[in-house]
Amino acid sequence: LTMFIVSESWKEAYPGAAVGILAMGHVANPKHHPKLNREKEQLENELRSRFGSLDRAALKALPVIQAYNSYYKRFKKTYHVLLQLESVVLKGKSIPRVAALVEAMFMAELKNQLLTAGHDLEALKPPVRIDVADGSENYTRINGQEQTPQPKDMFIADTQGIISTVLYGPDRRTQITSKTERVFFTVYAPPGIGEQGVYEHLQDIQANVLLIAPEAEIELMEVYSTD
Repeated sequence: LTMFIVSESWKEAYPGAAVGILAMGHVANPKHHPKLNREKEQLENELRSRFGSLDRAALKALPVIQAYNSYYKRFKKTYHVLLQLESVVLKGKSIPRVAALVEAMFMAELKNQLLTAGHDLEALKPPVRIDVADGSENYTRINGQEQTPQPKDMFIADTQGIISTVLYGPDRRTQITSKTERVFFTVYAPPGIGEQGVYEHLQDIQANVLLIAPEAEIELMEVYSTD
């Protein structure tokens, strides 16, 4: 069974890009989890000591943030993970409280600044593919809004349609719920990040998920690149 397909148009459009996927079974998604909360506080302190002395310009100059910003700039947008990092590091805010599985992903996203989406694996209709939008597609975002992706934006889709885009995030159909028992995370890495960074990021997500569900098992962990 081919779970994941890399399209030629993605390879052509973004040489040097990578995408990572992590599928895990036997997971749980409680509203919050004490071990995860402790880990989250530790991460917030770590981020503040790592980046606290930097101003906004210096945060923007971090190599990973730069790689995303040059992608977002083509679409006249700002990388939202930069804004989240700023709110934790410069404004002293906490990482938002959401359900545990989503929080596990958020935490890794802030730690590594890599753009990640999470889905309920049972809601997916494989194979899943990475592709580039031509402007004719449409999907329902997690907030219920209908969205036409911008031409040239990267997206991931299953046989039923788009499950996420870089610029507009995940869809509603495959969203993680309180009943999610199998989870599917995807990582978009524009040129300049590299496969190793994506792989380490997937391992961080996995470690966070294991705090919530020690019995969780990896069903698939892969990094695909255009090289």
